[in-house]
Amino acid sequence: MKPVFVLNGPNLNMLGLREPEIYGQETLADVQQVCEAAGARLGFPIDFRQTNIEGELVSWIQGARGVACGLVINAAAYTHTSVAIHDAIKASGLPAVEVHLTNVYKREPFRHKSFVSGVVMGVICGFGGYGYVLALEALSRIVIQTSKN
Repeated sequence: MKPVFVLNGPNLNMLGLREPEIYGQETLADVQQVCEAAGARLGFPIDFRQTNIEGELVSWIQGARGVACGLVINAAAYTHTSVAIHDAIKASGLPAVEVHLTNVYKREPFRHKSFVSGVVMGVICGFGGYGYVLALEALSRIVIQTSKN
């Protein structure tokens, strides 16, 4: 089975340190462990990455085409600003799920707009690191359905 790319955007490397009252105590390493365990249970490897650089995130999305079976993406702040990430996901031809640790709709109004949402299969937000597991489970169903067709 091809891997699922789990891609994380800016400041997620600061999980556990940055605004714990909003993001909790969970670190990105904790999230990675949860994703790898879910991937093993679901039958696909996880390629887990984080960057603070928009262009690097775009390059990873482009590089997933033909290599990965799908994407789980938490573009973080780039969610609300990046047409380039929108276009890269669309061009990848891969099923993708957008995930956010917090419920963005309970936060500042600028976080309510996502350039990513229009090109993914679905959005999961507000469940902390468990949201990644939900995204992987949803993506697994999508990949299995697609392979049957």
